[in-house]
Amino acid sequence: MKHAETVTFGGSGLDRAAEVRGDAAALAEAMAAPSTRTILFWRGKPLVRGEDRGELVRLPMDHPALKELAIKPIYLGREDSGHCFAHDISGWVPQDLDAEALGQFVDRSEQQHPDLPEGEVFCELRAIMSRMGLRDAELAATAKAVLGWHRSHRFCAICGHESEMAMAGWQRDCPSCGGHHFPRTDPVVIMLITHGNSVLMGRSPGWPEGMYSLLAGFVEPGETLEAAVRREVFEEAGIKVGQVDYLASQPWAFPSSLMFGCRGNALDREIKIDPNEIEDAIWVSREEMMQAFSGAHPVLKPARKGAIAHFILRNWLADRLD
Repeated sequence: MKHAETVTFGGSGLDRAAEVRGDAAALAEAMAAPSTRTILFWRGKPLVRGEDRGELVRLPMDHPALKELAIKPIYLGREDSGHCFAHDISGWVPQDLDAEALGQFVDRSEQQHPDLPEGEVFCELRAIMSRMGLRDAELAATAKAVLGWHRSHRFCAICGHESEMAMAGWQRDCPSCGGHHFPRTDPVVIMLITHGNSVLMGRSPGWPEGMYSLLAGFVEPGETLEAAVRREVFEEAGIKVGQVDYLASQPWAFPSSLMFGCRGNALDREIKIDPNEIEDAIWVSREEMMQAFSGAHPVLKPARKGAIAHFILRNWLADRLD
């Protein structure tokens, strides 16, 4: 697919400089360099600015907002301007925190840190991802995924002892049994299943009214992407799939997936949903999907902008999948 890497979080050519991670002297030099910057996260939300909140804020390593941090930063890589790290300040508790907003399907709340200028705020990445440039999006997705992994994998999976950050944040080592642990990425297939002029769409319980998206599911151990596409579509919608082709991939840090976009040809149209898997599935014609993308459909809403489902559907409508 010619446009594969133009998907949100699709990659900006960041030099991840993996050789720095295990070199204590090089890492210390990078942290001390005047040109080095860090990006800030609070409970998985990046620090951004701009009228549309689309610009990732880069701070010097000695910024006052970092003064009370006990957690080491993770090393993200080398930009043209210098090295880049990421700090997690989730221990900070904002005044007048709206805890209920944090649990919404899309968190629209913003948090302002007292040591930062007005307009530099923490925002939910899903709400702003489509407004970010390629480099900012890659940095934000990478940092969010790795920081989230550290929060959820503090203890050794072998012996249960608390592990320690190593390799500039790209590894955790157990001081008790010597085990090494690495950031996890879960493979997920998301598929454009077509039959003639129509595409198969589904929705999960709890989604906003009118929201449908492409079917998706986790790849199981010992399974190819093609087999996962056929299994998931049959499990969720009762549709058998023939030919399957790969289209594009997208890192999806919610919390730690790699989405493999595929397309497949349905061998029949009779839908039999499994209510334990999805709430509903429907066939949507190309004309109806164009209506949805233009905001003119009376019921159907387009897939979330920035997500690979939106990207694939947009290219399907434009006949740009090859």
